[in-house]
Amino acid sequence: MSTTPSPTAGPSRSRAARVTAWLFLAPTVLGVLVFTVVPIVGSVVLSFFHWNVIDRPSYAGASNYTDLATDPAVLTAFRNTLLFMVFAVTLQLVVALVLALALQGRMPRWIQQALRSAFFFPLVLSAASISVVMKYLFNQDFGVVNWLLGHLGASPVPWLTSESWAMAAVVLVYVWQQFGFSFLLFVGGLANIPRELHEAAAMDGATGLRKHLRITIPLLSPTLLVASVVGVINALQVFEQPYVLTDGGPGDATRTAVMVLYQTAFEQLRFGEASAVGVVLFVLILAVTALQFRLSRRFVHYQ
Repeated sequence: MSTTPSPTAGPSRSRAARVTAWLFLAPTVLGVLVFTVVPIVGSVVLSFFHWNVIDRPSYAGASNYTDLATDPAVLTAFRNTLLFMVFAVTLQLVVALVLALALQGRMPRWIQQALRSAFFFPLVLSAASISVVMKYLFNQDFGVVNWLLGHLGASPVPWLTSESWAMAAVVLVYVWQQFGFSFLLFVGGLANIPRELHEAAAMDGATGLRKHLRITIPLLSPTLLVASVVGVINALQVFEQPYVLTDGGPGDATRTAVMVLYQTAFEQLRFGEASAVGVVLFVLILAVTALQFRLSRRFVHYQ
């Protein structure tokens, strides 16, 4: 004897499934709201006020933003941040790509795995602890870097005390720690490129460099886009390396936007102005990222 399902069984089961799905999603949704959406909205609102934590907030209108536009120290910090982004991201991508291509050569598998782990290892370390060690390595008087340069016949370089060299030292330390992420992306991207294409190019007489320019780079362009977008977002938020290595000096040579935000908020207790710096930096990151995706239409080739 067969039984027919109740007409309300379908809708009630669907409703129960939706409730169950929302229950599973609730922790993530609440986390995003509490720790992402609310702080962003709060920062935007606070950027229109003067507030030192002790006194009540006072409405400032757009004065916080106009003050930023006329403050030479803030403008210098944003200029340093953009310059750091250009040099750091470019060097990071080049180093990661060259090492990923070199690892595709003929070598034992255990050596490849060991090198992958070694290149990725700095990324899991604390940026502050790495910067403390690097501060000693780049010391002009007793640092290992200048000691090695001395054995090569070069004179000591004032890595951290010269306006000409300080930014270079910060970029090198940052790239040394961060290139492992891009390296792993490139290793994965290269593994998806069919070997038959390289073999066909070799039969046509293409050299190694020409093969990479005509085959590897175009097919790796989606991975390059991802690595560049993540690299730009991280570089525009750089803080630990310049803060520990040079404290923004000498002068303002290595002061970045996030350093200005931190010092304005937690050293000067000007949270409204600091929020304005954060909002401007947020808009800058959105603009640069949007520009990257816009330009990617010309050079990214999807298989």
